[in-house]
Amino acid sequence: MLKFDRQGLLPVVIQDDATSEVLMVAFMNAEAFYLTRETGYTHFFSRSRNTIWRKGEQSGNVQEVRSIFVNCEETSLLIKVMQHGDAACHTGYRSCYYRRLMPDDTYETIGERIFDPKIVYSSSQARTSGHADVFPIAMDSTSEEEQRKLEKLEAEMRQLYGVYLYLRDNDMSEESNTSRLLQERSHSYLVARLADELQELADVQSGEHVHTGREDDTVLEGSQVGYWLLLLAATDNFRYDDFMPHASILSGYHEQYSEGKAIELRQDCLNLLSAHQTTTLAQGLHLGFALIGWACAEAGVSPLAPAEFDLEQMRRKGLVR
Repeated sequence: MLKFDRQGLLPVVIQDDATSEVLMVAFMNAEAFYLTRETGYTHFFSRSRNTIWRKGEQSGNVQEVRSIFVNCEETSLLIKVMQHGDAACHTGYRSCYYRRLMPDDTYETIGERIFDPKIVYSSSQARTSGHADVFPIAMDSTSEEEQRKLEKLEAEMRQLYGVYLYLRDNDMSEESNTSRLLQERSHSYLVARLADELQELADVQSGEHVHTGREDDTVLEGSQVGYWLLLLAATDNFRYDDFMPHASILSGYHEQYSEGKAIELRQDCLNLLSAHQTTTLAQGLHLGFALIGWACAEAGVSPLAPAEFDLEQMRRKGLVR
């Protein structure tokens, strides 16, 4: 039986299953350990925030559990994982152990920084949390209403993404333009269309783009942004748990970005997606979905509304029940 310390914690070493490289060390309490085994993805306990966090919730660099080992005294764990995304460290390096201690007590950086944490962890809460991968709504909120909202949005987004995966895996190009796009897998075209919709979503908030009114237009344009983001994820063979769009939407919804910050994030999103690398794609997807949440908050509409709009369109087409 595992022996947690007086604070109810257990140190955990995370190791790459394929290379045996040590990626990080963190702590688990009993609940985090349960969630890790139940979901198959690492969860940890933040001592500074006194809360549970799911590794990669914001960055997309999640860790899929391959095997769990217990030390001789049952006081620590070694977990071998498949690291999704190229970086396990929130500073942007592959491993948290990217510096060598030299004889004169200085550090020599031996690792290569894979991403810029200033771009990936763009919100002020993430930057000051002490753990950049914390998703505040999913783990920190004590509101039952917020938790229900999170669960409902996740269910709706999973259903939406499931349709696109079906249209990708089953060629229905003759009757479905979406299926045709997924067969063509033109990454540059999808990013270009996303750029157009992100601009229109921003223009709705500034009043420069008007169809029927700010609330309805936000839902419409937000659903379009989500559409192109999900197609990008599907064409690059992302699993839903690799990018967790519902978490990103609610993260953006609860942030208060200035107009200038939203413009900056939009450009960061497109730059990351255009680079067309696994790690940058996950980060770009996060920013794109966060901007949907931000726009919903700006317009005073539910963050669930764009997904619900899309599902209703799919019901009319007979794609979902």
